[in-house]
Amino acid sequence: MLSRGDLTDGEWAVLEPLLPRSNKRCGRWRDHRQVINGIIHRLSTGCQWRMLPERFGPWKTVHKRHALWSADGTWERLLQHVQAVADSAGDLDWNINVDSTSIRAHQHAAGAPTDPPPALGGASKGALQRSVHVRAHMRLRLFLAGAVQRARLSADPAAD
Repeated sequence: MLSRGDLTDGEWAVLEPLLPRSNKRCGRWRDHRQVINGIIHRLSTGCQWRMLPERFGPWKTVHKRHALWSADGTWERLLQHVQAVADSAGDLDWNINVDSTSIRAHQHAAGAPTDPPPALGGASKGALQRSVHVRAHMRLRLFLAGAVQRARLSADPAAD
Protein backbone atom coordinates (compact mmCIF):
# COMPACT_ATOMS: atom_id res chain seq x y z
CA MET A 1 0.00 0.00 0.00
CA LEU A 2 1.46 3.37 -1.03
CA SER A 3 1.05 6.36 1.22
CA ARG A 4 0.71 9.90 -0.01
CA GLY A 5 4.44 10.64 0.03
CA ASP A 6 5.79 7.40 -1.44
CA LEU A 7 7.70 7.39 -4.71
CA THR A 8 5.59 6.74 -7.77
CA ASP A 9 6.73 4.20 -10.36
CA GLY A 10 7.84 7.01 -12.68
CA GLU A 11 9.89 8.73 -9.95
CA TRP A 12 11.43 5.42 -8.98
CA ALA A 13 12.41 4.73 -12.61
CA VAL A 14 14.38 8.01 -12.62
CA LEU A 15 16.14 7.34 -9.29
CA GLU A 16 16.82 3.59 -9.40
CA PRO A 17 19.73 3.60 -11.87
CA LEU A 18 21.51 6.32 -9.85
CA LEU A 19 21.48 4.48 -6.51
CA PRO A 20 24.45 2.48 -5.17
CA ARG A 21 24.52 -1.27 -5.72
CA SER A 22 25.33 -3.87 -3.08
CA ASN A 23 28.92 -5.07 -3.15
CA LYS A 24 27.81 -8.67 -2.37
CA ARG A 25 30.33 -8.86 0.51
CA CYS A 26 28.28 -7.60 3.41
CA GLY A 27 24.92 -9.26 2.88
CA ARG A 28 21.77 -8.10 1.14
CA TRP A 29 20.58 -4.53 1.39
CA ARG A 30 16.97 -3.82 2.17
CA ASP A 31 15.05 -2.57 -0.87
CA HIS A 32 16.18 0.99 -1.67
CA ARG A 33 12.66 2.06 -2.63
CA GLN A 34 11.24 0.98 0.72
CA VAL A 35 14.01 2.77 2.59
CA ILE A 36 13.69 5.97 0.53
CA ASN A 37 9.94 5.94 1.16
CA GLY A 38 10.74 5.70 4.89
CA ILE A 39 13.10 8.66 4.64
CA ILE A 40 10.49 10.65 2.72
CA HIS A 41 7.90 9.81 5.38
CA ARG A 42 10.28 10.85 8.16
CA LEU A 43 11.15 14.17 6.47
CA SER A 44 7.52 14.90 5.54
CA THR A 45 6.03 14.24 8.96
CA GLY A 46 8.94 15.21 11.23
CA CYS A 47 8.41 12.10 13.34
CA GLN A 48 11.21 10.46 15.27
CA TRP A 49 13.14 7.71 13.54
CA ARG A 50 11.84 5.22 16.10
CA MET A 51 8.26 6.11 15.20
CA LEU A 52 8.50 5.09 11.52
CA PRO A 53 5.68 2.75 10.49
CA GLU A 54 6.68 -0.90 10.09
CA ARG A 55 6.00 -0.89 6.34
CA PHE A 56 9.31 0.96 5.84
CA GLY A 57 11.32 -1.75 7.57
CA PRO A 58 13.45 -1.42 10.70
CA TRP A 59 13.89 2.23 11.66
CA LYS A 60 17.61 1.68 12.30
CA THR A 61 18.08 0.52 8.70
CA VAL A 62 16.30 3.59 7.34
CA HIS A 63 18.27 5.92 9.61
CA LYS A 64 21.63 4.31 8.83
CA ARG A 65 21.01 4.43 5.06
CA HIS A 66 20.00 8.09 5.29
CA ALA A 67 23.12 8.91 7.34
CA LEU A 68 25.39 6.86 5.04
CA TRP A 69 24.06 8.47 1.87
CA SER A 70 24.32 11.92 3.46
CA ALA A 71 27.96 11.29 4.39
CA ASP A 72 29.08 9.70 1.11
CA GLY A 73 27.37 12.27 -1.14
CA THR A 74 24.69 10.03 -2.66
CA TRP A 75 21.90 12.55 -1.95
CA GLU A 76 24.01 15.34 -3.44
CA ARG A 77 24.68 13.29 -6.61
CA LEU A 78 20.97 12.54 -7.01
CA LEU A 79 20.10 16.21 -6.64
CA GLN A 80 22.84 17.31 -9.06
CA HIS A 81 21.68 14.78 -11.65
CA VAL A 82 18.02 15.77 -11.56
CA GLN A 83 18.97 19.48 -11.51
CA ALA A 84 21.16 19.01 -14.59
CA VAL A 85 18.36 17.22 -16.45
CA ALA A 86 15.81 19.87 -15.42
CA ASP A 87 18.18 22.71 -16.35
CA SER A 88 18.89 21.24 -19.78
CA ALA A 89 15.14 20.96 -20.36
CA GLY A 90 14.66 24.58 -19.23
CA ASP A 91 12.47 23.55 -16.30
CA LEU A 92 14.69 24.89 -13.53
CA ASP A 93 14.33 28.42 -12.21
CA TRP A 94 17.61 29.61 -10.69
CA ASN A 95 16.11 32.66 -8.94
CA ILE A 96 17.21 32.83 -5.33
CA ASN A 97 14.99 33.78 -2.42
CA VAL A 98 16.79 35.20 0.61
CA ASP A 99 15.09 35.16 3.98
CA SER A 100 15.98 38.32 5.89
CA THR A 101 14.20 37.57 9.13
CA SER A 102 15.21 39.89 11.97
CA ILE A 103 15.10 38.70 15.55
CA ARG A 104 15.47 41.10 18.45
CA ALA A 105 17.52 40.06 21.44
CA HIS A 106 16.17 40.19 24.95
CA GLN A 107 17.34 43.15 27.00
CA HIS A 108 19.33 40.85 29.28
CA ALA A 109 21.39 39.58 26.37
CA ALA A 110 23.50 42.73 26.29
CA GLY A 111 26.18 41.57 28.74
CA ALA A 112 26.44 37.89 27.84
CA PRO A 113 29.85 36.17 27.97
CA THR A 114 31.69 36.19 24.65
CA ASP A 115 33.01 32.62 24.86
CA PRO A 116 30.97 30.20 22.76
CA PRO A 117 29.15 27.48 24.68
CA PRO A 118 30.64 23.97 24.58
CA ALA A 119 29.44 21.74 21.75
CA LEU A 120 26.57 19.45 22.69
CA GLY A 121 27.57 16.44 20.62
CA GLY A 122 26.38 17.88 17.32
CA ALA A 123 22.82 18.63 18.47
CA SER A 124 22.67 21.99 16.70
CA LYS A 125 24.53 20.64 13.66
CA GLY A 126 21.76 18.11 13.00
CA ALA A 127 19.08 20.78 12.76
CA LEU A 128 21.06 22.61 10.08
CA GLN A 129 21.68 19.42 8.12
CA ARG A 130 18.03 18.43 8.43
CA SER A 131 16.83 21.70 6.91
CA VAL A 132 19.30 21.34 4.03
CA HIS A 133 18.12 17.78 3.40
CA VAL A 134 14.46 18.80 3.55
CA ARG A 135 15.05 21.53 0.93
CA ALA A 136 17.00 19.14 -1.29
CA HIS A 137 14.29 16.50 -0.84
CA MET A 138 11.55 18.94 -1.84
CA ARG A 139 13.48 20.07 -4.96
CA LEU A 140 14.04 16.44 -5.92
CA ARG A 141 10.35 15.58 -5.47
CA LEU A 142 9.22 18.59 -7.55
CA PHE A 143 11.62 17.71 -10.34
CA LEU A 144 10.61 14.03 -10.36
CA ALA A 145 6.93 14.96 -10.54
CA GLY A 146 7.66 17.23 -13.52
CA ALA A 147 9.80 14.58 -15.25
CA VAL A 148 7.07 11.98 -14.90
CA GLN A 149 4.48 14.44 -16.24
CA ARG A 150 6.67 15.28 -19.28
CA ALA A 151 7.25 11.58 -19.95
CA ARG A 152 3.49 10.95 -19.88
CA LEU A 153 2.82 13.83 -22.25
CA SER A 154 5.52 12.73 -24.71
CA ALA A 155 4.25 9.13 -24.65
CA ASP A 156 0.64 10.16 -25.25
CA PRO A 157 0.02 10.37 -29.05
CA ALA A 158 -3.21 12.33 -28.49
CA ALA A 159 -1.22 15.22 -26.96
CA ASP A 160 0.42 16.09 -30.34
